[in-house]
Amino acid sequence: MESLFYLASVIALAATVLALSRANATHALIYLIVSLLAVAVIFFLLGAPFAAALEVLVYAGAIMVLFIFVIMMLNLGASGVANERQWLQPRHWIVPGILAALLFGEMLVALQHHSAALSGTMVSPKAVALKLFGPYVLAVEIASMLLLAGLVGAYHLGRRFLARTEIEEELQEREAQP
Repeated sequence: MESLFYLASVIALAATVLALSRANATHALIYLIVSLLAVAVIFFLLGAPFAAALEVLVYAGAIMVLFIFVIMMLNLGASGVANERQWLQPRHWIVPGILAALLFGEMLVALQHHSAALSGTMVSPKAVALKLFGPYVLAVEIASMLLLAGLVGAYHLGRRFLARTEIEEELQEREAQP
């Protein structure tokens, strides 16, 4: 089981580095999702299956969907459509697909040796909820406000960029007309 932990750790680190090094936001999100799935496997291997499930549902699921909506709101017009078609080519999915397949295989092995994978004490969902909405309720609310502020900020920055691009295109069209 120790080798599974190290494999998930290497995948998490590699996917995180790839997410940080991508110039394309969509590619970065794909690698970030793989990284979050690897962290979920690590949580499971450390004996926290509930934390692993939350990692997949909340971070890899809900928050990544939010990020994708922000990217969609920053639609850059006709050039954006052409870029999206290029991004959806299968060759861009090879590395994330390989990393996700390794994680899936690792999770299958971990589930077969379920008792060996759990080394700590189990924490119930009720205990997590009591902590999150008890002494840590302020931190949970601050995190939600931070995410909302990031969404609003990204929208306004993208809207300003899109307006500037449209003005530049209009000026170029006027200059091209005789």
